[in-house]
Amino acid sequence: MSINILVVDDEKEIADLVEVYLKNENYTVFKFYTAKEALNCINTEKLDLAILDVMLPEIDGFAICQKIREKFHFPIIMLTAKDEEIDKITGLTLGADDYLTKPFRPLELIARVKAQLRRFTKYNQQDTEENEHIITISGLVLDQNTRKCQLNEKTLSLTPTEFSILWFLCLNRGRVVSSEELFKEVWGEKYFSSNNTVMVHIRHIREKMTDSAENPKYIKTVWGVGYTIEK
Repeated sequence: MSINILVVDDEKEIADLVEVYLKNENYTVFKFYTAKEALNCINTEKLDLAILDVMLPEIDGFAICQKIREKFHFPIIMLTAKDEEIDKITGLTLGADDYLTKPFRPLELIARVKAQLRRFTKYNQQDTEENEHIITISGLVLDQNTRKCQLNEKTLSLTPTEFSILWFLCLNRGRVVSSEELFKEVWGEKYFSSNNTVMVHIRHIREKMTDSAENPKYIKTVWGVGYTIEK
């Protein structure tokens, strides 16, 4: 089955280079240098992943990310020319799953693409044993097969990364899960102490659940250790 990947970057050399590397992995690439063309593609093609440059003329990558998240849950990787924390936090808050700062090594991008596709596939695959794919905790219901999350019968629009984090915490309810363990499980990479990616995603999940960080009902922070959902 063909894997379809959207690439949007107004720097022609970078977009063309990314396309070459992706095609070497036998992915089907939809490449665009402008946001308007990309937005048309999003609505007409079945996509499995998007790679979006933040700094685009007229419509930026953040706006494209928002548009995608209105309808779709496939992974989004943001490319930014600025190594600024605010750009990373903005992208993650709007629903991006990962980010890479320019200049980057093409092989690192390919590794990130593969990791996101593996995780997305993992949380979409069907389980053979009934009910093993459903977790219910105090009005919170997660279905691993459909990746749907409901809280008090209201559907929460979680990104694939947010669902993965919440699923893993629920699966390990009753024990404290460290940021390092969460990062390794969800992103499949080594965690660095300066990385606040997990914290940003946890905050965004809490916002969607309208769960207070100071007095949380679900995801509780154990300072200096990690996060837990109590039994």
